[in-house]
Amino acid sequence: MRLDSGIHLTYCTNIHPSNSWIDAFNSLKEYIPQVHQAVAPRQPFGIGLRLSALAAQQLLAHHHMCAFQQWLEQENAYVFTINGFPYGSFHGSPVKDEVHQPDWTTCKRVEYTTNLAKILSLLLPQGMTGGISTSPLSYKRWFATPAKLQEVTQQAADNIAHVALFLYEIHQETGKFIHLDIEPEPDGILEDLRSTVETFQQFIFPAIEKLATSKHLVPEKLFNHVQLCYDVCHFAVGYQMHAQALAQLRAAGIGIGKFQLSAALRVIFDSSIRSQQLGTLATFDEPIYLHQVVARMPNGTLLPFADLPQALHSLKAQQATEWRIHFHVPIFLHQYGFLQSTQPDVLEVLALQQKHSYTQHLEVETYTWSVLPPSMQLPLSDFIAKELLWVIENIPKPSL
Repeated sequence: MRLDSGIHLTYCTNIHPSNSWIDAFNSLKEYIPQVHQAVAPRQPFGIGLRLSALAAQQLLAHHHMCAFQQWLEQENAYVFTINGFPYGSFHGSPVKDEVHQPDWTTCKRVEYTTNLAKILSLLLPQGMTGGISTSPLSYKRWFATPAKLQEVTQQAADNIAHVALFLYEIHQETGKFIHLDIEPEPDGILEDLRSTVETFQQFIFPAIEKLATSKHLVPEKLFNHVQLCYDVCHFAVGYQMHAQALAQLRAAGIGIGKFQLSAALRVIFDSSIRSQQLGTLATFDEPIYLHQVVARMPNGTLLPFADLPQALHSLKAQQATEWRIHFHVPIFLHQYGFLQSTQPDVLEVLALQQKHSYTQHLEVETYTWSVLPPSMQLPLSDFIAKELLWVIENIPKPSL
């Protein structure tokens, strides 16, 4: 939906299990009308579409696209952003680090992303910018040496540059401006402020400039087509100061294509209830997704773990003063018994967005609903509507 500030707010439909287009469309038909009615029945409803590679290929078949466009018109809905991070199935069976496959060194990732761009160019309303969020190039822990990591980063940057050119050509042909939004994530090649700025400055921007020059184009025309998906949960897991990060990203010429509004799980340890806190954390140890942990030690240093089980079994981690866990929990809750969330980070980013207008796209992304402890689950449409209404209520009002 379009808020009074001109910002488009939605939720990411990766919360709905699907791999084929038929399954994805059936989920949209089931849930979008319910959420639309509960949140904003009198205005057009924006959709944050998630499509697998298979679903994207199927949707590009003409009869599917026509049927979807007719349904959008019927439901007074529109698509302005697509989640192009998970390539295949995202629910039901273990995903873990395979969510990064195929990575940005592969033709499959390029083809998938360009298919999503074709789809968005057909669905995006005229006069509105569109975005496609994508993976942080690859999973850092797969590469044993700095030299191999640099080689992979260069290959990925070269492929990103070709997609930037493809998006520029779409803009020239259709007038529709679409940006690719790279999403930093714990243990990704882009995972925090430092790695993000370094990768853009040392690899992505030079690769785009080289390609643009070879095509006799001004590089800046392509730069704007590659931006950042700033997932608040991911930056909060790394204890990032958001005002500092956003200011430095802007100074480095890195645009924010989309804020994903998400909260991480957090525990501030109390010696009197530590065993209860650890016991509650163990209920969040599930086999589908990676739940990286960053522990803050008594001396202030940060100790990362690749997944929650490693942290739970580490005696050193249990000496920490605080853990932050990459587990997307409902943004409308701050306290979970002995645990907390990084909800204050979401509130801070909303305030910074209101002050500085970093982007036009806000997307709630709590995809872990199905693996939350049963005590935290609501009927799915109620859950989604509650998150969106919480965002609307907590966006700071402009001062008079």
